[in-house]
Formats: sequence, structure tokens, C-alpha cells
Amino acid sequence: MAQYQTLLIERIEPAVLRVTLNRPRAANALNTEMGRELLALWGELLDARDVGAVVLTGAGERAFCAGADLKERHGMSDADWQAQHTIFERHYWALLDVPMPVIAAVNGHAYAGGLEMMLACDFAYAVPAARFALTETTLGIMPGAGGTQLLPRAVGERRAKEIILTGRPFSAEEAHQWGLVNRLVAPEALMDAALATATHIAENAPLAVRQAKKSIHTGLQMDLKSGFLFEIEAYNRLVPTEDRREGIRAFNEKRKPRFKGN
Repeated sequence: MAQYQTLLIERIEPAVLRVTLNRPRAANALNTEMGRELLALWGELLDARDVGAVVLTGAGERAFCAGADLKERHGMSDADWQAQHTIFERHYWALLDVPMPVIAAVNGHAYAGGLEMMLACDFAYAVPAARFALTETTLGIMPGAGGTQLLPRAVGERRAKEIILTGRPFSAEEAHQWGLVNRLVAPEALMDAALATATHIAENAPLAVRQAKKSIHTGLQMDLKSGFLFEIEAYNRLVPTEDRREGIRAFNEKRKPRFKGN
């Protein structure tokens, strides 16, 4: 992996990567450099056969990510603002396209683009004190990195409209009740919980995990019958793999499978 200025990349287990947004003094706000580095990282992971799962978190205890760095944006021309946002857009799209699961370990507040980053992950664990918001309408803009699309898919249209149109923050308990986060975990246990889940996923057959993730993502954009057909196509690509043969052998031999991703 490349070295980054605003990200901390750590190999925790042989197939588990931890990515930390590393601007704690700025509440891990997303500036232009972080946008470029995240875009580069997700691009690296597109072809990373040795990574089975990723945990994304923020440095410190205050914030997961406070959204875009408004101090950097202060005084930007319209053209510069839009050029920067194009980098951000590409980073969010690239995160959605990462083939292995990405788990958000939300260590603190996730506002605006920070919440959108969490939404672009496959699922999330959060500390009970975390707060969430899409505050863009209070600043004269609107969510522009997937918030108007991903939030309704997570919590439903009517609740998403209330969250986005008011810009009001909501609690981790509400996020959990609404299905926005999967689990609330004490701060001292958050990373262990996220890494344990990532490790468990990474122990499964990597091609199967990636195909299942792709089927869920793509199928949700289709009608039900088309989704079924896409699922079968994804399934059939796994039948001739060595991992499929190894999984069946291991089951019958009553041992743990040794998957190799081929």
C-alpha cells in the first residue's frame, strides 16, 4: 500500500485492513488532499486480492468525520468548489465499488459528508455517544455525495426527507433503531468488535464474499425478477472455482477450509 498524509493504513490480520481518517485536530474533516488519497486508496483496493475486508474509522474520540473541511472551502470560487467536489464524488463512487466489504467503525460524530461516507460502507458499528446529521440544507447546499440516494435506501423515504430537509442531528440510539447502524458498542470495544467481524468475513471464501456483495448492491437497483437472474449469474461464476471445491471437501472432511481466492 502507498503512504498517505491524511490516512493511516494498517494491516491488522493477513487479510484485514484498517483505514483511519487521520486529521483529528480538524475532526477528521474531508479536505482536498484526503479526497485525493481516499480515491487513490479505493482504486488500489479494486485489484487487491490479499484483502478480504476493510475497517474504516476516524482518529481520536470526538469524530468519525465532520464532513467537508469548511475552513478550506471558505473563499473558494465556484469553479474551485465544483472541482474539489468532483474529487469527492469520485471518492464516494470508488468506495461503493470496492469489491471487498468495508465496515465503518464510527468512533464519534458523523456529519454531512462523514455520514455519507458511512452510508457508502457496507454496514456500520458505532459508539453510543456518536451523533449523525446531514446538515447541508442549513448551509445553503444539499447532500451531494450520495446522501439523498443512500439514506432513503437505509431508513426509508419519509424519515430520510425529515433528516435531510431539517438538517437536525440525531442520536446513535435513533440510528440503531432505524437500521442505519448495525450495532452500538462501547468505545473501548468498538474496534475489537469491528475487526472481529472483518476477520470473520475475511476467513470466508473471498470470491464468494465479493460475488455476494456485488449481487446485493446490483440487485437492489433492479426489479425482483432481474435481481434473481443477476444473483444466479453471480452464483454460477463460483461453481467452477477451486474455493468451491475446497469448501465442499472441507465440509465432508470435517475440517476448516483453506480458501485461496481462485
